[in-house]
Amino acid sequence: QVQLVESGGGLVQAGGSLRLSCAVSGRTLSSYFMGWFRQAPGKEREFVTASNWNGGSTAYADSVKGRFTISRDNAKNTVYLQMNSLKPEDTAVYYCAADRRPRSVTSKDEYDYWGQGTQVTVSS
Repeated sequence: QVQLVESGGGLVQAGGSLRLSCAVSGRTLSSYFMGWFRQAPGKEREFVTASNWNGGSTAYADSVKGRFTISRDNAKNTVYLQMNSLKPEDTAVYYCAADRRPRSVTSKDEYDYWGQGTQVTVSS
């Protein structure tokens, strides 16, 4: 069983930065694809970014491309989401997710394991 715990969320002004962390326990991080998703009030959970097992291949939603960066430290069993140039529309609960072999890294239905989420609020 894999446990995921996100941290690093908070309140930030537009244009600011935050770094989210996702600590993975129960299994070795290097065995899993990792994704970040977010859910704003009244909206569906949406894909943000994902990384393959070693971070050599990544994918980003168009809305965050060039501003957000996913990285992973397999030795520390931790995945990061660096968020720069934040906008009010980035306000959401951010979730990390894990799966050994998702058929589509952008689909939330392909991930077996989820964290509890961390709130990110960007003020204008």
